[in-house]
Amino acid sequence: MGVVALEGMEFFAYHGYYDEEQKTGNRYSIDIAVTADVGGAAQQDRLSLTINYEALYQIIAEEMARQSRLLEHIAERIIERTYQAYPHAESVEVSVSKYNPPIGGVCTRARVTLKK
Repeated sequence: MGVVALEGMEFFAYHGYYDEEQKTGNRYSIDIAVTADVGGAAQQDRLSLTINYEALYQIIAEEMARQSRLLEHIAERIIERTYQAYPHAESVEVSVSKYNPPIGGVCTRARVTLKK
């Protein structure tokens, strides 16, 4: 088993529970870790035998372009799309962070993490 991860991906997107958030947008950060058997890729040096992190980034970029109210919903969609692309994955963990969330006080970011 191995873990293929992308960390600190940043996007400007129009997510949020409040209508105003969906109009003004905000900065988001995504981390993903996919656990899978990548032994064949390690031995044979073949991209088709691992998790292609360029394709993984494309999945995440597409999902970040779709508006959502909740960070949980974004993470769930990313996980589902990852399993569609890589059904042999053992587990997928996604963290979605929103910078400067509207909570009425100082907070660098809010983060939700899902693992399936």
